[in-house]
Amino acid sequence: MTAVQERTDAGASVEQVDAPPALVRRRRRTRPVDWVLRAASLAAAVLLWWLLTTYDVVAWLRFDQIPGPGEVFDAFGSQLGTPLYWQDLAQSLVRILSGFAIASVAGIGLGIALARSRVAADLLQPLLEVVRPIPAIALVPVAILLFPTNEQGIVFITSTAAFFPILVSTRHAVRALPTVWEDALRTMGANRRQVLRAVILPGIVPGIFGGLSVGMGVAWICVISAEMISGDFGLGYRTWQAYTIVDYPDVLVGMVSIGAIGWLTSAGVELLGRRLTRWLASEQRSAA
Repeated sequence: MTAVQERTDAGASVEQVDAPPALVRRRRRTRPVDWVLRAASLAAAVLLWWLLTTYDVVAWLRFDQIPGPGEVFDAFGSQLGTPLYWQDLAQSLVRILSGFAIASVAGIGLGIALARSRVAADLLQPLLEVVRPIPAIALVPVAILLFPTNEQGIVFITSTAAFFPILVSTRHAVRALPTVWEDALRTMGANRRQVLRAVILPGIVPGIFGGLSVGMGVAWICVISAEMISGDFGLGYRTWQAYTIVDYPDVLVGMVSIGAIGWLTSAGVELLGRRLTRWLASEQRSAA
């Protein structure tokens, strides 16, 4: 074997070892048994809830005051028939989607700028790093002073909460791209815009969706908290109102609604991410 062949073989083995796990692992399809297991876990949680509340278990934790699944189910059925429930649901969805859209555009754009421009990083990163540790919900007093309506303030808090996970994830994704990809395009005469379109944007999509998934979860936490503090409508506002009049079944209805709609929106982000990163699986198939 010649020296050139040895180097070629060694290079090929290094590429195989260093290949990202996503490129070498075949994506597993969801099987019917997976859905059965997921449904069984939810059913087991409801069964445990029913047992603890039916027998009024008090073992340090007190379940004798917690409404059971039957009471909550009845309250849920009553609320589903009222326009107010759907109005609250729609109001929370509009707030979360508006804030999340603003955060996505700002976080992705600024994340790319910080990773690609030293001037932008020197100018903006110190300010962003000072603001980033401040919990978005702590901005409620500032939002009340800044914005003429509560609605705008809640969207501001929601977008601020989702902004930083998206920003940080995008910035790290750009910096993690192999420089050889850009160098190869540069040697063929590509300009900055062509590099951005052909290398940067496609390469950072998996990293962006990691930040979007985290951002969506954090945004839900903050929009519900903001609605509880300063909202006039919304799932968070209605849940807090039920608590103030000691209507615990309605409190749990609000919690279940928040959990269900939050899970659906997060699943939507995950599904979109899988659709846009199909090239990961196709690369694996072509290499196999």
